[in-house]
Amino acid sequence: MTRISRLAHAVAPLVLTSLLVSFAPPASTAPTLTAAQVSAPAEPGSYQNPLASAPTLTAAQVSAPAEPGSYQNPLAPTIASGGSVDNCADPVVLRGQGRDRGTWFMYCTTDPLNDSETADGSPVFHPIPMLRSTDLVSWEYVGDALPQKPSWAAPEAAMWAPDLVYSKTKKRYYLTFVVTDTTTEVSGEAGCGGDSALGVAVSRNPTGPWKVSEKPLVDPRRAGPGCDFYWTYDPDVLGDSVGSRSVLYYGSYYGGVFAQAVTLTGNGMVTTGPERSIAAGTDEKPKLDPVQQQRAAAAQLRGPAGRQIVIGNRYEGSNVVRYGDWYYYFGSATNCCNGPLTGYSVLAARSASPMGPFLDREGNSLLAGRVGGTPALSMNGNRWVGTGHNSTFQDAAGQWWMAYHAVDRFQPYFAGTTSFTKRPALLDPVDWEGGWPMVRAGRWASDEPMPAPAAQDGQVSTYTPDPVPPHVPGALLAQYSDEFDAQELAGWQWVRGDAASARLESGRFAFDVQDADLYVDSNTASVLTRPAPPGDYVVETKVAFDVPPEGCPPEAGADGLDCYNFVQAGLVVYGSDDAFLKLTHASLWETRQTEFAKEVPSAPAGQPRYGNTVVGAPGDETWLRIVREAGAGSDGADRFTAYTSQDGVRWVRGGAWTHSELGPDPQIGLVSMGGPEDLTARFDYVRTWSLAD
Repeated sequence: MTRISRLAHAVAPLVLTSLLVSFAPPASTAPTLTAAQVSAPAEPGSYQNPLASAPTLTAAQVSAPAEPGSYQNPLAPTIASGGSVDNCADPVVLRGQGRDRGTWFMYCTTDPLNDSETADGSPVFHPIPMLRSTDLVSWEYVGDALPQKPSWAAPEAAMWAPDLVYSKTKKRYYLTFVVTDTTTEVSGEAGCGGDSALGVAVSRNPTGPWKVSEKPLVDPRRAGPGCDFYWTYDPDVLGDSVGSRSVLYYGSYYGGVFAQAVTLTGNGMVTTGPERSIAAGTDEKPKLDPVQQQRAAAAQLRGPAGRQIVIGNRYEGSNVVRYGDWYYYFGSATNCCNGPLTGYSVLAARSASPMGPFLDREGNSLLAGRVGGTPALSMNGNRWVGTGHNSTFQDAAGQWWMAYHAVDRFQPYFAGTTSFTKRPALLDPVDWEGGWPMVRAGRWASDEPMPAPAAQDGQVSTYTPDPVPPHVPGALLAQYSDEFDAQELAGWQWVRGDAASARLESGRFAFDVQDADLYVDSNTASVLTRPAPPGDYVVETKVAFDVPPEGCPPEAGADGLDCYNFVQAGLVVYGSDDAFLKLTHASLWETRQTEFAKEVPSAPAGQPRYGNTVVGAPGDETWLRIVREAGAGSDGADRFTAYTSQDGVRWVRGGAWTHSELGPDPQIGLVSMGGPEDLTARFDYVRTWSLAD
């Protein structure tokens, strides 16, 4: 298999945005006010999707706030003309200021609002939908922020990933956003489709009208000749209410993430001083970028099924907040838009300075080749996957919350399409455990009734943290374990073992990297397997992998295809070549990451069979652990949770995949593949325990 075909392994960037927001009216129907009318909040209540639209009241009809009620994900803002907003990607949430203090605002990426706008094959794309609420639970759609594109946007440009901030000094709201394609006059290159830039618009009101800057806030950033531009995506301005200065964060997989000081003016925002890298990114342009992917998805509505390709590197969707003495960076990793196999997750790091360096809980830098990041939000085995691109904020009582998008794995696509991923907007509380943020104290995305936020002054949320209990190994299951201290392998079987170069040496199992793969229809890699125990269990290995900690070999070609790319070694739960879970120390472009992947044996045409997420940073030696809980998924499927460690003592818990297609006799096993590099993985042991109660 060629290097290019193995691009599908990479941690993926597809930033096609669509987000589902579902809500229900409170017990006594909640009023909704215009931005200018709000003087007292509506009575909060509870919601459950789907719900009928809530009526709009005048300010005179609004009563004083009641105690907050409950909510259940997803949110679904109403539309005055009927229906609901079931798609709102990359949400940003901001509390209004001054006369708008009683109202909360949420903005989303340009996309259709719901299935009715895609079903007939002529999709309607709304340029940055605006939503508002008085209780953070019941929302209404109030129009699109930028019905006219900036003068410097190309005709086919879209506007993505908005951020909203208020200046106390200027008494204005500032809306920053991505323009995916710019004019030749701006980029200096004619006919490009991915010369992205950042814009800013200003208004005295949180829902406009908006005055758009006459030139980009951040110009297209050239990476090479021709139409080769870094991905200038996902702006985030530090703070919700600022003075006249702040810090702007932006960037994505291609080129990395940057921070730059900005000054706010009466007419917009200007960058001041040099940009500073805060998160590593690949220097090699992926074969398909998100701009092309969005166009492919829209075209698919009018023609044959499209194709998703998994590409990229590490972080996008930046969001930085200050908590105590630290600045916390939240970034989203892997593929945002991979249907039911979307592994998008939010990871965190912190710094004493808003300009970095940002380190994770274990001390790994976001700029290191073995890239850092502590999971703050990932999958937990319920219906929600692809939890990412967050907006973190405090409610009126000081409790932290996170708005983010996700994918319902049982209803992942827009009507009339087979691969245009629809992502609802979700809301959940954030807890700080030992100074580190964890959504729902590590329980992550909720799919049950939850205490609502305190949206108005004087309210107090009834939410209390219930930390997720750690998975603890129980009794060692010797018949499913091996210390590799014998003279020969016992109890193991090979899949394609005649192709393997492996041996026992000094109490370790040495497995040379193969120029082979285990991915969809390319199943050429050898897999060393042994039976897995029935019921719940914990399986662990320790691997020393001699891929360099970062970078490419000196002889790597200019195309980056000899950059140790997709070389990996680690642990599998193996049902067949087409049904498995894989946790490996993987080389992805200049970075080294731990990838937790899932493959299923079949999917409808145009839909994925492989998806991935990431866990903690690997080390010189990396401990890998998979926990199996039989029938623990929300649909009764088995749930598999990943853990990684750099010392065997401090563990990082990652996301959980469910799998129901591993067959009656799944195996546990080891892989070392993705060559043809002259590298070796050395495994100290494979140990399997029962799962303690």
